[in-house]
Amino acid sequence: MTFSLRWLSAAVPILALFIAGPLSSPACAADPPPDDGKLRIIVFGAHPDDAEFKAGGTGAKWAKLGHHVKLVSVTNGDIGHWQIAGGPLAIRRTAEAAACSQKLGTHSQVLDIHDGELEPTLENRKKITRLIREWKADIVIAHRPWDYHPDHRYVGVLVQDAAFMVTVPFICPDTPPLTKNPVFLYSSDGFQKPYPFQADIAVALDDVLDTKLAGIHELASQVYEGGASGSEAFVRSVPPASDEAGRKAWLRQRWEQRQSNEANRARAALLQLYGEERGKAVKYAESFEICEYGRRPTPEEIKQLFPFFD
Repeated sequence: MTFSLRWLSAAVPILALFIAGPLSSPACAADPPPDDGKLRIIVFGAHPDDAEFKAGGTGAKWAKLGHHVKLVSVTNGDIGHWQIAGGPLAIRRTAEAAACSQKLGTHSQVLDIHDGELEPTLENRKKITRLIREWKADIVIAHRPWDYHPDHRYVGVLVQDAAFMVTVPFICPDTPPLTKNPVFLYSSDGFQKPYPFQADIAVALDDVLDTKLAGIHELASQVYEGGASGSEAFVRSVPPASDEAGRKAWLRQRWEQRQSNEANRARAALLQLYGEERGKAVKYAESFEICEYGRRPTPEEIKQLFPFFD
């Protein structure tokens, strides 16, 4: 209980920032990016860590080149911890996502939908449609619509349902429709049914792994406290907050293994996109599957949308 009250106390001054409207990170208040010829990418995750975990490294690479990347959490994560919940947790996780995006060079937004209660409703489909239109997205990334978590599944369904509607003028007429359908992609997962994830595109993270880890370091409620699956024993197994160097080393060990495993699973795509010599040398990667909806990119378009391979 002491742990919970400590976070409730810390949340009070932050709550004042959000009292006038729905939960959202400070970065999301910015207007849509200018028409400057740069790419516009929007990544949807179910909770305030999913988009960052799945595409934070690639997002950092895009951002480094001046492209515009927005990481959206479709729920506020308010039950995603083993010891605290509700408004204080939602506020904490929104702030964590914003801090992570600041390190990655991306924008952040957290929608005020309760964690564990996302449904594929018409209202939520319209929310997703508007977000994609407002960002004038060239690329949209989301979960596949089969997953262990219903929120993950329904993010995938909602984005699929928006994949055609973003170009239809008389739905959500308050937001101008897109004149060109984006490329829709799935982020990686390990689920096997109805079919395993297929890495159509793989991006080397060797040059930005440190940046991704700096961002993930900010998601303390999840990576250092275990989120909903944590426990007192888990927290005791992690270096304390006062030992920042120890924490970062602990985090690096786990994420180097995770991104190395993903690179190995996506090796065929790495070889195809980077060439044999470079593709074999990639240690860490993120990978994406081209959705059957939206625009079907040619190999030439993929290299324009992912300007990292040459």
